[in-house]
Amino acid sequence: MSNPLTPHSLSGKVALVTGSSRGIGADTVQYFAAAGASVIVNYRNKEARAQKIVSSIVENGGQAIAVGADLTDAADVKRMFDDAKAAFGGLDILVMNASGGMEAGMGEDYAMRLNRDSQVALLRTAIDYLNPGARVVFITSHQAHFIRTTPTMDEYVPVALSKRAGEDALRDMIPELSSHAIEFVVVSGDMIEGTITATLLERANPGAIESRREGAGKLYNVSEFAGEIARAAVEPVPADNTRLVGDTSDFITE
Repeated sequence: MSNPLTPHSLSGKVALVTGSSRGIGADTVQYFAAAGASVIVNYRNKEARAQKIVSSIVENGGQAIAVGADLTDAADVKRMFDDAKAAFGGLDILVMNASGGMEAGMGEDYAMRLNRDSQVALLRTAIDYLNPGARVVFITSHQAHFIRTTPTMDEYVPVALSKRAGEDALRDMIPELSSHAIEFVVVSGDMIEGTITATLLERANPGAIESRREGAGKLYNVSEFAGEIARAAVEPVPADNTRLVGDTSDFITE
């Protein structure tokens, strides 16, 4: 995969990406490492995958550690940040990538607990570990970002509503973040081919991916979207704190 970041552009910086043992998070954390950042690979239960990514980064001359943490567990989250600080010092980039809500057997309120409550708690804890000038990047989807004005697939509605609630709650923290000289940006993308969410949606609604591809003209793959996240971590923050990736014509109305 081609790195969208300039070599050595993140030398001396420290980046943590939640949910980075696979998929979009894994590619994002590897882009940061290749650009010179020391990185923390976070996982919930995919330790072997996380350690494989760490080994690859270290073998290529980078610095990385893997830290397991369930984001719905406050003690786990604090330990994750403590481990990151002990290894590399304060954080310069925090990518809030981990999300979910379509998993079976997690309880009716799981999506809201993970995508809103846990995200807010994560960021509140992170403030004490983020250096002045740090950048926080929250990842969402067009289906969630625009859920209040544009309907989405029935199977995705609970997740979309919870992610939008999480986004709103995090945006409410922008004044507090600014008082600590911490920047915040939301990255919203269309359905991403190859992700767990897309796979689950396709199972629940066969043909969903092809239908969305036809509507959008193109869907980003995992590495392409990760590249946009990496750029969002270093490029100037838009005035509305939002970076829209991919076609939005089906979502934005006059």
